[in-house]
Order: sequence, then structure tokens, then C-alpha cells
Amino acid sequence: MNICVFLSAADLDDRYTVPAREFAELLGRGGHTLVWGGSDKGLMKVVADGVQAAGGRLVGVSVEFLAASARPNADEMVIARDLAERKALLLEKADAMVIMVGGTGTLDEATEILELKKHGKHTKPVVLLNTAGFYDGLRQQFQRMEDEGFLPLPLTELVFFAKDGVGALAYLEESAGLQ
Repeated sequence: MNICVFLSAADLDDRYTVPAREFAELLGRGGHTLVWGGSDKGLMKVVADGVQAAGGRLVGVSVEFLAASARPNADEMVIARDLAERKALLLEKADAMVIMVGGTGTLDEATEILELKKHGKHTKPVVLLNTAGFYDGLRQQFQRMEDEGFLPLPLTELVFFAKDGVGALAYLEESAGLQ
């Protein structure tokens, strides 16, 4: 399965890197392909290293203004013109999406993917990997959106919240009929 992971390119502490590495190793050992922003920095590098070391493939989609940070030994690397094209290519190349910890770029990617799903533009499973409770506040906000009628479909049909990589991958494999 081609699994797109949205995440930070920042250098982060063990609270985030250890679970990210564990999830990456699960992906690689499972024979999955990582589809990601292509960066060879920070948490993106941690995940790409883990997937590759465990035998998985790497498909990167970088963007022109970040191309200097693109991973040189990815199995495939595409350079998009801009962020909009990058997001479209990431969605196109993926069978499923996982949202890991990140900043405004990750949040932008996550909300666009969820908005497209809400409108039926894709039906791919989306997992929000809530490492160390990072997305507790966002989960609360999504729940409020559902409770107050802002979502046209149940939150459970829009996104699955996983507390760890094992739960995230199990959900994705079950959604794909691999279990």
C-alpha cells in the first residue's frame, strides 16, 4: 500500500522521533511504500530512514523552493511547481494518508485532505496519529464541529484518531482489506 505521511521537517525530541521511527519500521516491514514530502531533514528524514532500513520504498514529492533539501536516494522523487501541486500529487500517489505531528504546513495538508474527503473528492482512509496527545485540541475541535452540525458526515467517516503507529497501521490495513 502507498501510504502518504504528512509530518514536520523540523528536528524534534525523542517524544516524537521514537514513535515516528517505530511507525516507519512498521511500514517498511509491512512492505508498504512511504509517500511523503521528500525532505531529508528532521522528522521527515527519521521516517524515511526507518522505512528504507526496514525494506520499504520511498516516493517523495518535494517542491521547487525546497528541492535542495530533497532526499537524494529516494526510489522516486518528483519536484512540484508549488505547494498546491505538491498536495495534489501526494494525494494522487497515495492509497491512504497518515497525519503525524507538524506545524502549519502539516495542518494545511491535513485540512485540505479532510475537506476533499468531506466533499467526496476521495474516499481514501485518513489517520491522525496523535503522538503524545499532540492533536488532542484538534480532536476536541473536530468533535465540536460534528456536535454543532458543521460536518456533513460523521467524524468517524472523515478521520480515524490513532494513539500509536500500531493502531494507525492496523486501521489502514483493515480499511484496505489486508487483514
